[in-house]
Amino acid sequence: MTEMRTTIVRLLSNMGSAKEIQQYLKRFSQLDAARFAVVKVGGAILRDDLEALVSSLSFLQQVGLTPIVIHGAGPQVDERMKAAKIEKKTVDGLRVTDPAGLAIVRQVSQQENLRLVEALQAQGVRATSITAGVFECDYLSKRKYGLVGKVDAVHVASIQAAIKVGSIPVIASLGETAGGQILNINADWAANELVKTLQPYKIIFLTGTGGLLDGDGQVIDSINLSTEYAELLRQPWLHSGMKVKIEQIHDLLMELPPSSSVSITRPDQLAKELFTHRGSGTLVRRGEKVLTVTSWKKLDLKRLKSLVESGFGRKLAPDYFEKTKLYKAYFSEHYRAALIITLEDGIPHLDKFAVSDDAQGEGLGRAAWQVMRGEMQQLFWRARAGNPVNDFYFDEADGCLKGEKWNVFWYGLEGWEQIRYAVDHCLARPATLKG
Repeated sequence: MTEMRTTIVRLLSNMGSAKEIQQYLKRFSQLDAARFAVVKVGGAILRDDLEALVSSLSFLQQVGLTPIVIHGAGPQVDERMKAAKIEKKTVDGLRVTDPAGLAIVRQVSQQENLRLVEALQAQGVRATSITAGVFECDYLSKRKYGLVGKVDAVHVASIQAAIKVGSIPVIASLGETAGGQILNINADWAANELVKTLQPYKIIFLTGTGGLLDGDGQVIDSINLSTEYAELLRQPWLHSGMKVKIEQIHDLLMELPPSSSVSITRPDQLAKELFTHRGSGTLVRRGEKVLTVTSWKKLDLKRLKSLVESGFGRKLAPDYFEKTKLYKAYFSEHYRAALIITLEDGIPHLDKFAVSDDAQGEGLGRAAWQVMRGEMQQLFWRARAGNPVNDFYFDEADGCLKGEKWNVFWYGLEGWEQIRYAVDHCLARPATLKG
């Protein structure tokens, strides 16, 4: 326990608040051990970023969590085949594998597996090498691809045995037929089948880019598939490998519980992605639909009140719904995020923006905000000077007037008269949250 506390303190110094980290630790530790996380590691990460990977996996074990690691070895196989003067052939993006190629795939996969396990053990991390017995396969198409398998069944006994003793299972993406013939499996396919069987809370893809990149080459911080998937697929910058990756993630999450999510990040940022609201990388969730109403009567006011009070940690004034004239409310279908808009002198005003504790860090609040932003051409609002959401507000606003108690934000306002009205209104508006 002391070791865990020391690790958390070390992490706190450069990552996030104690409250955030304790919140995530509590959430993860309540899960069945085998359902915490599957971590997919590409061969390039094993080649270029082994030290950062070992450090991150070591941290997770120190705080009492046991991820399940599955890896590929594509670049290493390419290199070995080139050295052996074996020409690489691919069909539909898959490596055609003949007996000579399979011998190299098997040898390299086992070597890379042991290299990671030995590096973990050298740092005092308990880890178990698993290079066979997990993926039962049949031939994908012997004529077309040769010795390449599609997974028919996933056997988890060896994985569960490792987890039971607190050892990280490190799995190579090799399969066997029922008759014992070893087959090469695409590592992403193997990871997907493993995930479907284990149904983990987190699926983590470690990449050199550190996330999915938008049209400007910037990492997309979160994607709520329920509200953003269709629009995302229409983007001209989303094509080829990245488009396929998003489609695969979408299909995978649709087969998992709504609580499951995919994180795409770099090995050295894994702890930050898992344990802070801001994260580091791209978080993809199935998410929730964001609904819009213009009347309190169409809302479950009891659930909305509970959301607002838990989000702010204060009690809502008893007469809030009677005295506040609703213009529009945006809320997630399970009441885990909501924005309440009033109309003041013809200008939309954000009166409340609440996100439940268990939804913080998953991008649901941002998804609800984006739906609202797509409809509201103008908006003004206030936030307490110490509000942790202010960084987000500064990014979203055209302007802000800082004050000792309140910061007033706005976007889309026309001219000084509207801005002055917004500021005066916010500073004079009575508080409706007590305590």
